[in-house]
Amino acid sequence: MKLCKYVCIKLLLLLLLLLLIHKIYIEITLTEGSKIFASWKNPPPPVYIQFFFFNLTNPEEFLKGEAKPRLTEMGPYTFRQYRPKRNVTFVDNGKKVSAYTVKSFVFLPEKSVGDPKVDMVTTVNIPAVAVMNRLKGMGFWVSSGVSMYMGSIGTTLFMTHTVEEMLWGFKDPLLTRLKTIKPDTDEYFGLMRNKNGSDDGEFVYHTGKQNYLDFGRIYTWKGEKMLSIWKSNQSNMINGSDGSGFHPFLSKEERLNVFTPDLCRSIHMRFEKEVEVKGIPAYRFTPPRAVLASGKNNPENEGFCLTPKNCLDDGVLDVSVCRNGAPVVVSFPHFHLGAERYAKAIDGISPVHERHQTFLDLNPTMGVPVRAMKRAQINIHLERVTGFPLTRNLNGTIFPILFLNESVVIDDASAARIQKLLLIVTLVSHFPLVLGALGVILLLVCIILVIRFYQNKQLPSNFGLLISPEHPNNHLVTQ
Repeated sequence: MKLCKYVCIKLLLLLLLLLLIHKIYIEITLTEGSKIFASWKNPPPPVYIQFFFFNLTNPEEFLKGEAKPRLTEMGPYTFRQYRPKRNVTFVDNGKKVSAYTVKSFVFLPEKSVGDPKVDMVTTVNIPAVAVMNRLKGMGFWVSSGVSMYMGSIGTTLFMTHTVEEMLWGFKDPLLTRLKTIKPDTDEYFGLMRNKNGSDDGEFVYHTGKQNYLDFGRIYTWKGEKMLSIWKSNQSNMINGSDGSGFHPFLSKEERLNVFTPDLCRSIHMRFEKEVEVKGIPAYRFTPPRAVLASGKNNPENEGFCLTPKNCLDDGVLDVSVCRNGAPVVVSFPHFHLGAERYAKAIDGISPVHERHQTFLDLNPTMGVPVRAMKRAQINIHLERVTGFPLTRNLNGTIFPILFLNESVVIDDASAARIQKLLLIVTLVSHFPLVLGALGVILLLVCIILVIRFYQNKQLPSNFGLLISPEHPNNHLVTQ
């Protein structure tokens, strides 16, 4: 009876173990009803995006070639970003899920320095530079004619506008004139124009139902499994997740891939150190220097240079191919992890690892981000263009326009929920030890019971031990 009792207890523990494991795997898949899915669909932690502008204080000196540009940093101008997923649809028998992430922005004056409607910033005239860049190779006379036309309407290489205009748009006189020639030209320009209430297109993700290692991994973007804008298949690959979630049970040795539509490419991150956020242990992953290294220093990146004779150095990425031809170059803020020559070419630029790095703090058990900082800088490539006298003193400067910091920290309610799940995981992880100890105890009990059973079976029924009181030596005698 006792043996049956122990066996029943062991079976009950095994059943409990299976139920707990099943619960964990349900919670870490993108399936209807799981808490992870609910947070993925409507992220509860607030996401903030800060904009820091670079104000040019010596435009005339720089334009004449008498000095390098002198910049002062303005900001932050902080917005709350909302990014719920819309049109969420399960496909392929629940193995995949499609969704659109709609982004909207609300200005937060209490978290900002200055008023974007009032503060003025002087920077590169991006529409003008984009027009000049498009006319490269079209001949001296064409360029000269356009240059004279630009001069007649007062277009210069630099412009001054409010922060709000720079972000959300203003009517540009040059674009307005071009619209009369090319009707599909947008006469308004803004770095974040049409971004409020927009999405990056349809993503299809793996739910992790078939394989937990695929959790959150992108299957297609805009219906495509690969891009077609770069020179190599490796550069065109859509690798990893969108950064909102990763598979559970991460290791420090993993290379985490993240696809970023803003960069039109995938990047990867490596483990940096262990951290803790609101009592939750986490691994910090950050992009290494190799991510934006030039093709000569990292062969994986050779495909990102579309003009082999004019490839850029470490730390910058020319994304003009997906910016309608505008000479936009992306880097980390203050050219962090970039070639020293880019920072040295400009006064007011000083990279600091803690302030300018991008990182993800992920709980390794759940694969959930508990804190993240996505930092990127938008630059314009300024170089001499034949037929445009305004550019005669330019020498290929990568000119910073602004950098942004997109940040999120897990909210208290989500942190408490994750801590409960981690407690379950801890209990589950110790069950094998408990079951092993119970197994050893049960084995010993079984051995003792078997030994006693066979001892009783082998001894005669009239066997007894008596101490004879009459025997002088008090020996054992058998009756």
